[in-house]
Amino acid sequence: MKQANSRKRPSAHQGGKDPKRQNVLKETPKRKSVPVTATQDEIEESGDESSQSYQEEEEELVDEMEKATVHEASGSKGAAFESHKAQKELLAQRKASKPNAEMVTEAKKLWNSARQRNLSKQEREVICKKLSDTVRGKIADIASKHDSSRIIQTLIKYGRQQERDLVASELKGHYKALAQSKYSKFLVLKLIRYCPKHRSSLLSEFHGNVLRLLLHREAGHVISEAFELYSNANERSMLLREFYGKEVALFEPKKEGKQGIRGVLDGLEKERQRRILSSLKENIQSVFENSDKGAVSRAIVHAALWEYLSELELLDEKSEAERLRREIYEICQESVAEMVHTRYGSQSVRYFLAYGTAKDRKQITKLLKPHLERICLDSEAQLVLFTLLDVTDDTKLLSKSILTDLAALAPKLYMDANGRRALLYPLIYRSSRHITPAMATVLASTDSIRATTSKKDEELRREEVRKAFSGDILKQVEMNAAKMILDTGGSLLITEVLLCADGDKLAAIDAVLRPLQSPFPGSKEHKHPVELSHTARMLKQLLQGGHWSHATKAVIRSEHFDAAVFASAFLRIVGDDDGGERIRKMAQGDGTFVIAELCERIDKEGSAEDKKKLKNWFSGDVVKSIKSQDIRGGGVLLEKLVALKA
Repeated sequence: MKQANSRKRPSAHQGGKDPKRQNVLKETPKRKSVPVTATQDEIEESGDESSQSYQEEEEELVDEMEKATVHEASGSKGAAFESHKAQKELLAQRKASKPNAEMVTEAKKLWNSARQRNLSKQEREVICKKLSDTVRGKIADIASKHDSSRIIQTLIKYGRQQERDLVASELKGHYKALAQSKYSKFLVLKLIRYCPKHRSSLLSEFHGNVLRLLLHREAGHVISEAFELYSNANERSMLLREFYGKEVALFEPKKEGKQGIRGVLDGLEKERQRRILSSLKENIQSVFENSDKGAVSRAIVHAALWEYLSELELLDEKSEAERLRREIYEICQESVAEMVHTRYGSQSVRYFLAYGTAKDRKQITKLLKPHLERICLDSEAQLVLFTLLDVTDDTKLLSKSILTDLAALAPKLYMDANGRRALLYPLIYRSSRHITPAMATVLASTDSIRATTSKKDEELRREEVRKAFSGDILKQVEMNAAKMILDTGGSLLITEVLLCADGDKLAAIDAVLRPLQSPFPGSKEHKHPVELSHTARMLKQLLQGGHWSHATKAVIRSEHFDAAVFASAFLRIVGDDDGGERIRKMAQGDGTFVIAELCERIDKEGSAEDKKKLKNWFSGDVVKSIKSQDIRGGGVLLEKLVALKA
């Protein structure tokens, strides 16, 4: 029996809401970071699955056979049929003559069944068991073939632990060769991903060859994704050790509980520390000097670079640290755009910016500018952009090179959380409304360095950046407001821009309010903007003139925005054309809280003319009508109306 005073939420069968179901079976694999310099084709190929289906490959084989078969052109249908028949027979003979042909043919049939999406878990397990029995003892022979490699991949992906153990045991000792194959590299990645208990032994087969494999066209993907997506801290440390040079690999045992270069250097004499750091620098340099191999954009390279830069911070001789930092920057400077998308690459470029000269910052700005949109949309890369805004003294250069282009990207960025944050940073700096505490901590890590390398006062620089950006972003709001207010992200952007930007906002305010002239209420298909919760929240905040503070339990007004001007424009644009009828309907519909804020603002800061106008629109009969209805927020509105009429 339901108790009247119980606060417990009723269950679904008691009339409560159905709980949100989580799809616990659906795996959400980590996503590999993509360089901001990558082309669209490279982005599409960045997944861990090969790009062609088995059927497409079969068609390619047929096409190759047709091209290889020499036959005379004939207009006769019979001749063409015989020619095609002969080609198929020849293809079948060639397949049959290959080693393990019968076994592969049988395995393909099972593979085709196992990869069907509509199978139950039990059905797929039965098929995978048959498939493992079919390929047992021959896995190493067929693993590098373009078609049979896919069979083993499916067995790893859908098979039970027994099947995965079988594949791992039969391939042991072959992983280095498989990683360098165009097709079997995907098989190695599947094992790394789905077989964590075999991962360490698998990665140990790369020992002594990590740097060479990293520069290999195919194996580079395996090393990179193993490091970035699937390895634990110990496994990542093992892969990184090869950057430290042969002395570490041969003579320095791994210390318990200590990882990375710091774990190696602790307790060593100064001369050995210098040799190891020198080896680390040389190996990093070898990667950047072979930038055509694609390894420059790999997360493992950026991690090694960041370890080197971190060790330079600990050197006693600051002049020596500065010299070494300058040398490593000159090695990396042409490739900074290929580094900003990973955690350690982003940190490294940010340190280059913080320690750099005005010339260095200008050079980095030039390299980043062509990729500005992708940088804004990437959570790691945008930190480099924010640091660039924080440390550059030449704000005129920033305005011409970055800020104007950034504002122009507003229509493409405002719907994305990262893109919106990039648009707002020049205006709100590190406000907790849009910058997370973790991001603020990361950004603050370069503040102490900036204090020694930048001449301009921090507050002055921030104000100059805000003013330089304001005009362009206000223009974008003016041009795109009608579309932006219909989107949650767009409403957030408009709120912050109007509250924080500097300059004449009348045109932007007009553009924001014009869409509210549409008939109220709207239809099911096309709701009136005020009926959208995010738009109503935007209007309410603008009428309040600031954001609510939980600390002070009050609205903190913006010194860059006049809420009274906005309220007056609201009356003129939304209400004047129909004698306030639309505003009265809003007050008795989904816009109650918005109109309540409008009444308060006009009452406290409005002109005598605006007060008179609003009083006339809400005559005694209208107030009685509001009282007689059960309207959400009606009590608040009535309080504001009473105060207005007092």
